[in-house]
Amino acid sequence: MARQTWTPGRRESRRARRRRAVRLLRDQGRYGPRLREVLPSLAGLVAAVCAVVAALAAGYRAAGVAVPLAGVVVLGLAVTVAVRRRSPAARRRLGYYTPDELLELDTQELALAVARMLRRDGWRVRLLPAPDRPRLCARDRGGRRLEVAFRPVAEPLPDEDLPHPHPHRGGEEPYLRLVVHRGTFAGRDVRWARRQGRTCLVDGFALRRWGQGTRLDDLMGGGG
Repeated sequence: MARQTWTPGRRESRRARRRRAVRLLRDQGRYGPRLREVLPSLAGLVAAVCAVVAALAAGYRAAGVAVPLAGVVVLGLAVTVAVRRRSPAARRRLGYYTPDELLELDTQELALAVARMLRRDGWRVRLLPAPDRPRLCARDRGGRRLEVAFRPVAEPLPDEDLPHPHPHRGGEEPYLRLVVHRGTFAGRDVRWARRQGRTCLVDGFALRRWGQGTRLDDLMGGGG
């Protein structure tokens, strides 16, 4: 009876199998960069952080606390820009929308988008959902009240439709009312808003500016 003999290399070790799998993934471009490939970028990042810290420390010694504060502001702005360039979902949650994204929203989704924009601008927002006509009530840190209505395309303005009453505390009227429309308001719409008083019409152009980062107060010329 022949005796079975073991030959070196017949059974592949676990380390060898791992090396072969890694080599195969690298050949397909699916394994990711090697340490020596990312090391220069990592070293540059560490050097940049150290340089910023050293510059802030030198500025503090030379001019006091003003220089570090200015540096923090600049870093905050840089972080804001970086956040806005993150994934679309994260950007939208922070209240930033592209014009194409706004066009794709239905009325309910548009109400959620406007609520996020208001929160981005410092308003506390309460969404009043409705099957066909959602509304928003908001209040800022200064106590200003805001009510937002949404006008779908080819629909009448709020005074020409069934009312959607929402009592405020103490029976007070909202400080400002917005009517949001992704299209263009006609002349009769502008005249209606003037008769109402403290009513602002946000058309498609203003809505796109708002979604791209313009604050509501700047959009409305100071917020009334």
